[in-house]
Amino acid sequence: MAKPSGSICNINCSYCFYLEKEHLYPDRKSRWKMNGDTLENYVRKNIEGQQAHVVDFLWQGGEPTLLGIDFFREAIRLQQQYRGHKQINNLFQTNGINIDNDWARFLKEHQFLVGLSIDGDRVSNDAHRLTRTGKSTFDAVMQGVAALRRHKVEFNTLTVVNSENVKRPLDVYRFLKGIGSRHMQFIPLVERRAAQPDENGLILIQPTFSRDCSVTEWSVPARAYGRFLNAIFDAWIQHDIGNVFVMNFEQTLTKMTGQPSACVINEACGGNLIVESNGDVYSCDHFVYPEHKLGNINQHDLVAMVNSPQNIKFGQDKLDNISKDCLGCEVRPVCNGGCPKHRFEFSSDGQRNRNYFCDGYKTHLTHAMPRMQLLLSQMMRREPLKKVKKQIKEAFY
Repeated sequence: MAKPSGSICNINCSYCFYLEKEHLYPDRKSRWKMNGDTLENYVRKNIEGQQAHVVDFLWQGGEPTLLGIDFFREAIRLQQQYRGHKQINNLFQTNGINIDNDWARFLKEHQFLVGLSIDGDRVSNDAHRLTRTGKSTFDAVMQGVAALRRHKVEFNTLTVVNSENVKRPLDVYRFLKGIGSRHMQFIPLVERRAAQPDENGLILIQPTFSRDCSVTEWSVPARAYGRFLNAIFDAWIQHDIGNVFVMNFEQTLTKMTGQPSACVINEACGGNLIVESNGDVYSCDHFVYPEHKLGNINQHDLVAMVNSPQNIKFGQDKLDNISKDCLGCEVRPVCNGGCPKHRFEFSSDGQRNRNYFCDGYKTHLTHAMPRMQLLLSQMMRREPLKKVKKQIKEAFY
């Protein structure tokens, strides 16, 4: 995944964990854009390093539209130059504010899949996603949505579940359906704030931090997150399955079939590296700290960085440092202790490796898994979707 604008963004989300990464790059105010050499090295090495026939390019930020359309025209030119016989897909995560007719035409022409960051209706979205002067972003985002829909650009929505919108799960879900989202993901928010910045000037700290700190006020309570998912799950499985795709539920279903799923619920991680705007490569965008830097795309081989002892250890640590309380848990095969970034609570053996969202995962998964099991068994029999919905409703509702 590339962050060609680094942490530079045109809004100031109060909960954003990435804005403060500017402290790691003191020259960012004057040199924030990914330059041509870095872009070419990233495109070439990403394509050459992939053994699969399909290569995905994920563009995030900050806010990638700040680079302008010409930057991405050049990225596409380089992709075509180096692709060989491989298929190239482009995925683009944006807050939508700069999306106008020109952007929408470009994204449609080149088949970009757009991820739109939006936390729900005006009340939910404007709780934390404001301009740098503290004003609403909602109308601007909705204008971007209108442009995407007008030009028939495929988009999904990414919703950060926080202390505010967690109170209104069905309002959020219905709103997202109402704006045309048929692919959704709900990302739970928790950050810890240090009493004093660390030696790098960062105040939102990683799980190994043991000095004075506290969970931020915008973080979502764990059980509330589980109840949020359950409310949406019940509406989805009774009415919308087959028409609306919720990443959280799709990933759980995939894991229940014994297949690899998203890094958050896989046994190990380390396969989702990020490239910063200057070419620095880290094991994960949630671990952009100096100790997790693997190298630089301009000087080092990408495959070597992926397979380096440092990155392999990073991925294996998720499995090795799992909480004692997880080992006998009935939902561990599906959640696998969650994201290492969230493992900062004390386990029963006194180790600080229990996931903050543990109780939320249990609340959701113990509710959803029996229903999913029936769904999977009926899917294996190739039962008509209408009949599957009826059976689930009769069995559980």
